[in-house]
Amino acid sequence: MWSLVILILLSLFAYILTDELIYKLQSLFINAGLFGIDLCKVSKEKIYFHFSPEAIGVISGCVFLITILLFIPIGFGYSLMDRGNFPHHEFAELLAALLSICCMLLLGFADDVLNLKWRYKLLLPTIASLPLLVVYYVNFNSTTFIIPIPLRQFFGISVNIGFLYYIYMGMLAVFCTNAINILAGINGLEVGQSVIIALSIILFNIIELRGDQYKAHNFSLHIMIPYLATTLALLKHNWYPSKVFVGDTFCYVSGMTFAVVGILSHFSKTVLLFFLPQIINFLYSVPQLFHIVPCPRHRLPKYSAETDLLRASRTVVLKKDMPLLTKVVLRIFTSLKLVDKVEDKDGVILNNMTLINLVLIKLGPMSEVQLTKTLLVFQIFCTCIAFLIRYPMASYFYDLNIYNNFVS
Repeated sequence: MWSLVILILLSLFAYILTDELIYKLQSLFINAGLFGIDLCKVSKEKIYFHFSPEAIGVISGCVFLITILLFIPIGFGYSLMDRGNFPHHEFAELLAALLSICCMLLLGFADDVLNLKWRYKLLLPTIASLPLLVVYYVNFNSTTFIIPIPLRQFFGISVNIGFLYYIYMGMLAVFCTNAINILAGINGLEVGQSVIIALSIILFNIIELRGDQYKAHNFSLHIMIPYLATTLALLKHNWYPSKVFVGDTFCYVSGMTFAVVGILSHFSKTVLLFFLPQIINFLYSVPQLFHIVPCPRHRLPKYSAETDLLRASRTVVLKKDMPLLTKVVLRIFTSLKLVDKVEDKDGVILNNMTLINLVLIKLGPMSEVQLTKTLLVFQIFCTCIAFLIRYPMASYFYDLNIYNNFVS
């Protein structure tokens, strides 16, 4: 427990250092051409760009990694003096975690500078997750899913899915790194949702410290506490009105950090529960992400200078170019009242399919800061649902004694 106390003190220092570095290094990014225009404000001053090449998130990411590296001699101090009992498996897990996060820091920076295409954004997290999967195979190689009680008469208590489990974990890394990135675009949203997810995981770890998986959740805490500290410092600068934008670097590092603790600490399904808003946003965005419905480069809400409010942005589907699948999708979404569309003889005008725009068509135009707060309150609400599913409701579907032995 003393190691956690030292880690908290190191994390406080990391918060102060990140805050100071962001303030002092802003000019370096401007001089390097890594700046842009905040599209949701009247002022068109130079700001560190979020959707074009930029890299402010690299500062918090670097301090986060340095904090964990500095902690290694402290966390493994006693073991270094007793080489015969050195915990090689735990050390390998930590190094694999750092390697995967460091890879995403590098790849995120490359994306910010080079503006990589989407196919690379799907490929790169898969490659960066390989160290995790190798260590998981060597240390655990548990590929068993526990079957819910109502289905056990058909499938038994558990099912070993073998290699498919590694595909699932690789897809988890891809989803986490991109899910935060596509629910973005207004001041404070990316960092704010990451803070809430991090706090949720930390709370979950603290609750589970009393259980059989103590070491796994202790490992997660040693990753999440420095991450939370550096992210809070970044949020201070990124909150409305934002002085900096975080870039894909931050989204990649955050997503991989959550994937790392979920995979190596064996609670990947619980991590997905904390991603409920991101899952909703992804499912709602599927028609545009897969180009069933036209998808513009930016799906940001549209700013009105007259009212100083944001309203849902729109896309146009021409009837002459509308395939059958698009017609079916639009009919389903319209019947479910998930789109706000206007139709004429030439085409259909509808809102861009993101959770941000959905909130605006349901609640009406609102200020940027109010929109961010609304979405973050929804994130907190979904976290409460996640804990409700994970604890009171889980007992209806799982024998918790068996589940905790295979929990992932």
